[in-house]
Amino acid sequence: MQLKDRVALVTGAAHRLGKAVATALAEKGCHLVVHYGTSKKEAMQTVDELSALGVEALALPADLSRAKEIEELFSRLEAHFGKLDILVNSAATFQPQPHQSVSAEDWDRVMAVNLRAPFLCTQQAARLMLESRRQEDPPGLVVNMVDLSAVSAWPGYVQHGVSKAGLLHLTRIGARELAPGVRVNAILPGAVLPPPGLDADGMEWRRMGETLPVGRTGEPSQVGMTAVFLARNDFITGDVIFVDGGEHLLGAGHRRAARES
Repeated sequence: MQLKDRVALVTGAAHRLGKAVATALAEKGCHLVVHYGTSKKEAMQTVDELSALGVEALALPADLSRAKEIEELFSRLEAHFGKLDILVNSAATFQPQPHQSVSAEDWDRVMAVNLRAPFLCTQQAARLMLESRRQEDPPGLVVNMVDLSAVSAWPGYVQHGVSKAGLLHLTRIGARELAPGVRVNAILPGAVLPPPGLDADGMEWRRMGETLPVGRTGEPSQVGMTAVFLARNDFITGDVIFVDGGEHLLGAGHRRAARES
């Protein structure tokens, strides 16, 4: 399927992984809505970089923990582009917290951004995709970004892990309920970006890669390539693609053991 002149929304696209996915889609001709929360400066820089690729790019803010702002995000998208072909739910909160210290407010805050927001965004996206779709058109696409906490028990990330496991199951439910007009898939990246505070050129990050089956860490662009693959192959739905160098084969305690070695 050709991607030229398709319209994509990537949440959390101002920087890091979301930006890499937005860039990969733009390189194939997609017009982009660059969603951001508080990173306005980075979002505008991303828009400039995507526009230089010859596509139209628009930065739109929204606090994804607020349902009303999600509605406004999609209203502004619809007013500008009139349609939506691809949604990538990339924005997420990621903060460790010991099991016994998690309050009800802590739990709700993470669930609102990591699980409820992708659900509400998918609802809005599906409405736009189905309203504008003709019978001969390819189905719309939703891509949910999960991580290894969705399939492994990470100590210290209870509400995050549950939110990502929920998002993985939401992917499968959406694929069933929204077919055939909308496909829903997930990408599970592994060590493609060092966490904040860890040097990408440092020894610890390099050692982390050496413990993986492929023997090295990856790149954000490889996640972007996977999003493009899913956009082009319209016979895939309800699936999850691991882009983790085989890390999911090593067990829940692998990353901690690698950092402590």
